Amino acid sequence: MNIILLSGGSGQRLWPLSNDVRSKQFIKIFKGNDGEYESMVQRVYRQILEIDPRANVTIATSKTQVSAINNQLGENVGVSIEPCRRDTFPAIALASAYLHNVQGVGLDESVVVCPVDPYVEKDYFLALEKLSKLAEDGEANLTLMGIDPTYPSEKYGYIIPEDKNDVSKVVSFKEKPDVVTAKDYISKGALWNGGIFAYKLSYLLDKAHELIDFTDYQNLFDKYETLEKISFDYAVVEKESKINVMRFGGLWKDLGTWNTLTEAMDENVIGEALLNEKCEDVHVINDMNIPVIVMGIKNAVIAASPDGILVSDKEQSSYIKPFVEQIEQPIMFAEKSWGSYRVLDVEKDSMTIKVTLNPGHKMNYHSHERRDEVWSIVRGSGKTIIDGVEKTVRPGDIVDMKAGSKHTVINDSNEELQIIEVQLGTDITVEDKIKYDL
Repeated sequence: MNIILLSGGSGQRLWPLSNDVRSKQFIKIFKGNDGEYESMVQRVYRQILEIDPRANVTIATSKTQVSAINNQLGENVGVSIEPCRRDTFPAIALASAYLHNVQGVGLDESVVVCPVDPYVEKDYFLALEKLSKLAEDGEANLTLMGIDPTYPSEKYGYIIPEDKNDVSKVVSFKEKPDVVTAKDYISKGALWNGGIFAYKLSYLLDKAHELIDFTDYQNLFDKYETLEKISFDYAVVEKESKINVMRFGGLWKDLGTWNTLTEAMDENVIGEALLNEKCEDVHVINDMNIPVIVMGIKNAVIAASPDGILVSDKEQSSYIKPFVEQIEQPIMFAEKSWGSYRVLDVEKDSMTIKVTLNPGHKMNYHSHERRDEVWSIVRGSGKTIIDGVEKTVRPGDIVDMKAGSKHTVINDSNEELQIIEVQLGTDITVEDKIKYDL
């Protein structure tokens, strides 16, 4: 099965645990099979491979999320990187070209496209297999998976099928309605449009060539910035006459707000927190190394991270976005392909960061023009390369690098390497970085 997982968004509705580089799909809040916490993207990826161990999974995403994807899923998952955001049609066209030109997927093979972050169970992925086979059979050019509505939602568009069979032709699509209109749609057998569909690769690439002048994946990638911003629904779905929909009646939740996310949590507390017996329906997600105590609160979510603290009524948490947009501060935590970093302190002429380097990984060989850096090794061992000179480092060692000095650190051990990095300068920015081949 060929699957494209669409991974986008900045996750402002799940602030402070999500930010511009750590969207909601990377927050680890679900208990995995081994008892460890896993994120939405890890959960979905694991579930796909449990159903189809040979599945070819490609994640269509922005370049800001690539490090987090590699950190959580490893280097073997396919990644189609959007150079900039151009909505879902260009993203799916680029990912489809990636499948054909880079991975060698045949034009007659079917491809399933779905969001990376639904809360679903095994039956959902079995349904994706069926969807893939329907696309392969070629009765329709495009086959959607419609979700049986559990309530008259205003959040989703609706698919109006010809009849109530498991698979039927699509009559029309309806935009997000009000509650009264949604009830009317549902009474006529309408389904939620969850953005899940399948097609033969040849069909999508033909459509892409009709709308975009390009030769292959690399050519499309190179001109991506010039493409029109247009959704897949508007560019393809609403104009296609040979289109079917397959019903899905299993568990499917869009965990887009703290209210819906806490409904799927296995426990009320993640991290260090204490709740007294007067608390009712309270969830705490504490990503800090300091305790949180909650007394007598009801129907609330409390989330703490290096980016900030949220204390909210669960229903009101859906309206957080405009408040988050008023906050201006550097990103205080991010996952990288080599590990992670957490900002500990920010002053006018300095920044202090805790760097965690995973076993077998290394930083890029790089330099900074406008700042000095000092590394203090606090845990683990590895080696540094400073202007071509290699040196073994252990806890207690101090490494001093002046502006312009080329440097990297390599963790060649089997345990984490932790470093306290102090950046010193009057102009400390993420843009001040020059990479080199090592």
